[in-house]
Amino acid sequence: MVRVTAATTRDQLRLDDLDAEQAAAVRAPRGPVCVLAGAGTGKTRTITHRISHLVAAGHVRADQVLAVTFTARAAGELRNRLRALGLSGEAGQVQARTFHAAALRQLKYFWPQVVGDVPWRLLDGKFPIVAQAAGRAGLSTETDSLRDLISEIEWAKGSLIAPEDYAGEVARRHRDAPYDAKKVSAVYTYYEALKTTPDGLLLDFDDLLLHTAAALEDYTSVAEEFRGRYRSFVVDEYQDVTPLQQRVLDAWLGDRDDLTVVGDANQTIYSFTGASPSFLLDFSRRFPDGTVVRLERDYRSTPQVVSLANRVIGAARGRIAGTRLQLIGQRADGPEPLFAEHDDEPAEAAATARAVAKLLGNGVPAAEIAILYRINAQSEVYEQALTEAGIPFQVRGGEGFFNRPEVRQAVSTLRQAANRDDLPDARGDKLVTLVRAALAQIGLTKEEPVGVQAREKWNSFMALVQLTEELSGHEPDLDISGLLRELAARAESRHPPTVQGVTLASLHAAKGLEWDAVFLVGLADGTLPIQHVLGPDSTVSDETALEEERRLLYVGVTRAREHLHLSWALARSEGGRKVRRRSRFLIGLVPDDSPASRIATPTTDRRSGPKRVHPTCRVCGRPLLNTTATMLGRCSRCPADIDQELLTELKDWRKDKADAQSLPHFVIFSDTTLTAIAEQRPTDDKSLVAIPGIGAKKLQTYGADVLAIVRARVSDSS
Repeated sequence: MVRVTAATTRDQLRLDDLDAEQAAAVRAPRGPVCVLAGAGTGKTRTITHRISHLVAAGHVRADQVLAVTFTARAAGELRNRLRALGLSGEAGQVQARTFHAAALRQLKYFWPQVVGDVPWRLLDGKFPIVAQAAGRAGLSTETDSLRDLISEIEWAKGSLIAPEDYAGEVARRHRDAPYDAKKVSAVYTYYEALKTTPDGLLLDFDDLLLHTAAALEDYTSVAEEFRGRYRSFVVDEYQDVTPLQQRVLDAWLGDRDDLTVVGDANQTIYSFTGASPSFLLDFSRRFPDGTVVRLERDYRSTPQVVSLANRVIGAARGRIAGTRLQLIGQRADGPEPLFAEHDDEPAEAAATARAVAKLLGNGVPAAEIAILYRINAQSEVYEQALTEAGIPFQVRGGEGFFNRPEVRQAVSTLRQAANRDDLPDARGDKLVTLVRAALAQIGLTKEEPVGVQAREKWNSFMALVQLTEELSGHEPDLDISGLLRELAARAESRHPPTVQGVTLASLHAAKGLEWDAVFLVGLADGTLPIQHVLGPDSTVSDETALEEERRLLYVGVTRAREHLHLSWALARSEGGRKVRRRSRFLIGLVPDDSPASRIATPTTDRRSGPKRVHPTCRVCGRPLLNTTATMLGRCSRCPADIDQELLTELKDWRKDKADAQSLPHFVIFSDTTLTAIAEQRPTDDKSLVAIPGIGAKKLQTYGADVLAIVRARVSDSS
C-alpha cells in the first residue's frame, strides 16, 4: 500500500497541470532520461517538475540535485521555478548554476586537496595576456585581432584541443581560422605559459572546467566526496554542450546514470564556440535503456507561427535534421506571418518602423516587440528608422551602432582627416573614395576578412561607406565636414535605451527569449545564409554551416508568440542596384497571394513607376529566382559556356584596377559579374549593360576596358 503524504499530494497536483508527454518525462524512472523539447513546449517547466517529483518520491534529497545550464539568465530562471516549487533559495535545496559557476564552487573547495598551497585567482580578462602572446608570435595586438584570437583559444579549449594539436585539428576540421594556424597555435602556447606567474596561477573560465574534471578523474578521494554529495544531475540546453563540458559532466557522474538532459538539436546555433549536438544525438546509444520523451506541443506560438517554423526546419538536411520535432500549436489562431520585399534596406527599415508603430497603436507593448537580424552591423538602419519614428528601442547583445568601438574609431579617423591642411575638396564619388581610404588605415580591407570579430568590424566600416554613398546621392555637394555633422546628429539622436523599448538583437542574442511580435529582417542570400558559408558564385561551400544558418532562421521564427514579419531588401543602399534575392531558406514559404510572392511577376518600382518583370534564363526561358542565376542570365541546371582564359584576364584586369584605386576587388565587379561576362562575351555597350550589376556608371568607368578585353579574346578565338 502506498503511503499518501502531503508531499505526494502536492506532487500529484503539480503533475495534473502537465500534458501527457510532460508528465511522462516527469514520471520516468530514476536514471537516464532525455527530453527532446521543441521551442515553446515547456522544457523548463518539465525538468523542474521532474526534480520535484524525484524529491517528493524519495528517490533523492533536494540538496543532492545539481542542475546546470549555460547562461546566468537561464540559471536564474531555473532557480525561480524551483523556488516556486519549494526547492530553491536556501541551504539544503537544489543547486541550479551555470557549468562555470558550479565548477568554480567545487574547485575552491577541492583545490587544497589537489594542488595544496599554490595560490590561484580567476582571470578577470584575457586581453592583456593574449596581447603579450600575440606580440611574441608576431601577430597584431589590435582589439579585434585579440578578440578573434581569444575566440580561437576558447574554441580549442572547449573542444579539448591542446596548443600543439591546434594546427592539425584546424586542417582536419576545415576550420576557417582568422590567421595562419601555426601562428594561432603559437599564441595559444604562449598564452598558457604566461598564466603561470611568480605569484601563482591564473585560471580562465575554461580552466575551471579542466581542473574540476581532472580533480575528479585523478583523485579518488575527491571523486568519492563529490559523488557522495551530488547524486542526480540535470542539464538544460544539452545540444549546446562542448566536449569540455561533457568531460566535466562525465566526471561528475562517474559510473552512475542518474541524469536528465533536455535539448533540441535543431536549435544548435553555437557550433563556432565548440558546442556540439552529438552528445544529445548519441544519448540513446550511450544509454540504451534510458527513457526518451519528445515534447512537441507548442504553448508559446500561434498555430500560424508554428506551421511556418515546421516548414522552415522541414527543409533541413543531415543527421541533426533527422531529430526534428513536429511542433503542434496549442494556442488560439492568430494572424498569418507576413512577408515583404523592399527595394533597399532603408525602405525595409522604414516599413518595419511603420509596422511597429501600428502594433504599438493596437496595444502591443514596446517591450513585447523585437527586430532580429543576422549580424550586429545591420542594426544601424533600424536604429535610425525607429529614432525618426519616435519609437524607443534597446539594443541587446551588442552596443548601438554609433557606440561600437570600431565606429567611434572610424568617426575619429574621419575627423582627423577633415582637419588636414592638404585635404582635397572631395564631394560625391570622391568623398566616398576619401572615406574608404581613411578607413583602410584602420582595417577596412578590400575583401571581407576571416574571423568573427574582424567580420563584424569590416561590416561596420562598410556600413559607414554605404551610408556615405547614400548621403552623397541625396546631397551631391556634401563634403567631409557635412558628413561628420550628419554622423554626429545621428549619434546624438540615440538616447540610452529604456526598459520599455523595442528590442534590437542578433538572432544569436535572441536565443532563449520570446516576444509577442517579431520582425525578422534582412533575409537575403549573403546575409542569411551569411556570405562566408557560400562560394563566390553563391553556391554552397560548407553544407554543415549552411544548415546551421537555416537553424538560425528557425530559432528566429520560434521567438514569436503571435505576430511575425519576415522581410528582405533587393539593394543595400537607397537607389542601389537590385542584385540581391530573398534568402534561399524562404523558397516555397511565401504564400501565393502575398504581395512578396514571385507568382505575381510584374511589380511596380516605387521610384520610376513602370512595370518590371523578373528575368528569364537565356537558355531555357524559365524565371530566374535567385541572385546568381539572375547575374549569370541562366539557371544553374543549364549548361555554362565559360571562357576560362577570358575570366582569368578579366580578374587580372580587375586586380590591377582595384589596387590602383585602393578599392576592394568586388567594388569594380563581383566574381559573378565577371563570370557572366566570360560566359556571354558581350562586344558592345548594349550587350554589356544587359548583364545585371553593370549600369551606366560602371559602363562609363570600365566599359571600354572590358569590351576591349572581350573583343581581343573573341578575335583570337575566331
